[in-house]
Amino acid sequence: MKADHTATARGARGTSGSKQARSARRRPAAAKRQPHAAREATDHRRELLRQMLLIRRFEDRCVELYSAAKIRGFVHLYIGEEAVAVGVNQALTEADAVVATYREHGHALARGVPADSIMSEMYGRSTGCSGGRGGSMHLFDAARRFYGGNAIVGGGIPLACGLALADRMRGENRVTCCFFGDGAFAEGEFHEVANLAVLWRLPLLLVCENNLYAMGTALSREHAQTDLALRAASYGMPAWPVDGMDVLAVEAAARRAAVAVRAGGGPCFLEARTYRYRAHSMYDPDRYRDKAEIERWKSRDPIDALADAVRAEGEPAGFVDEIAQKVDAEIDAAVQSAEQAPLEPVEGLLRYVTSPAETS
Repeated sequence: MKADHTATARGARGTSGSKQARSARRRPAAAKRQPHAAREATDHRRELLRQMLLIRRFEDRCVELYSAAKIRGFVHLYIGEEAVAVGVNQALTEADAVVATYREHGHALARGVPADSIMSEMYGRSTGCSGGRGGSMHLFDAARRFYGGNAIVGGGIPLACGLALADRMRGENRVTCCFFGDGAFAEGEFHEVANLAVLWRLPLLLVCENNLYAMGTALSREHAQTDLALRAASYGMPAWPVDGMDVLAVEAAARRAAVAVRAGGGPCFLEARTYRYRAHSMYDPDRYRDKAEIERWKSRDPIDALADAVRAEGEPAGFVDEIAQKVDAEIDAAVQSAEQAPLEPVEGLLRYVTSPAETS
C-alpha cells in the first residue's frame, strides 16, 4: 500500500508538474491570442462606426444637394437610426435578401450598394442603381439581393413574405429581412404577413424601426398598445425589443434572430426602438415634436456612443476624424460621378413599360 501510495503521490506530482509545465508553455500563446482577439473586436467596432458615419455623412450631403436643387422629389432621411441598418446587416449573408422602406439610403449602404450608384440614382442618372428611374425612394440592387426601397407604407412586407416563401419552397437556407416603421405596423399587410409567416414557418426576419412617429403621428396616438414586440408575439413568433441606438445591441439581437430563422423555426420579430433626428421628409416642417425631445435622443447618438467605446479600448483621440476623411472622400467621388453621369436617353422612355399606351 505504501508503495502504491508513493507511486500515486509521485504520479500526482508528475501530473501536476506536467500540467504546470503545459500551462506555462500555453501562457505566451494565450497572451498573444488575447490581444489579437481584442484587436479583432476593435477593428469590428471601427468598421461598424465607418458604416454609420458613411450613412450619416452621405445623408448630410443629400441635404446640401437637395437645398441646391440638384436632387429632386421626395427625400426621407435616416439620420439618427444608423445603428439599426448597420447592426442588422451584420447578421445577414450575401445570399440573404433585404427589403426596405422609402427611408432606405442607410439600408442600401449597409447592404453594400456602392455610394456612387446610390448618389447617381438620387440625381436621376442612368448609372444609378435603378437606372435613374426610381430616385430616393426606389433604390434597388438585384445583384446584392436588395429589393427596395418601397414608397408605399408597408408595401415591402408582402414582397418579403413572397421572397421568404420562395426560399422555403426551394429548400434554400436563406433569410429574408424586412425593415418597416411603426406606422407600417398599423397596416393590414403586416398582420396578414405575420399570420401567414407563422403558419408556413417562413424564414422571415421582421425588423420594425420604431422611431415613435408615423409621419407626424405619435405612436401613442396611433396604437392603443405601444409595446409592438408584445403584439407581434401574439402571432406565435419570437419577438423582442432592442435599443436601436446601440449598434452592438442591435447586432447581437439580429444574430440571435437570424440563427433561429435559419434553423427553421419560422419568423422572428425585432422592435428596434430608435429615433430620427430630422423631419419625416425634406418637405415636412416638423412641428409635431418638442425640440427638447429631439435633443434628448441626440444625447444618445449611436455614432458618438460607439466612438467613445472604441476610444476607451485604446484608439487614439483623432481616429474618428481619420475615418470621416475617408468617408468624405468616398462621398465626394460619388457626387462627382453622379454629376458627370448621363441622363437616360429619350429613346429609352418606354423601356420596362409592359403595356405602352396606344397612340393614334
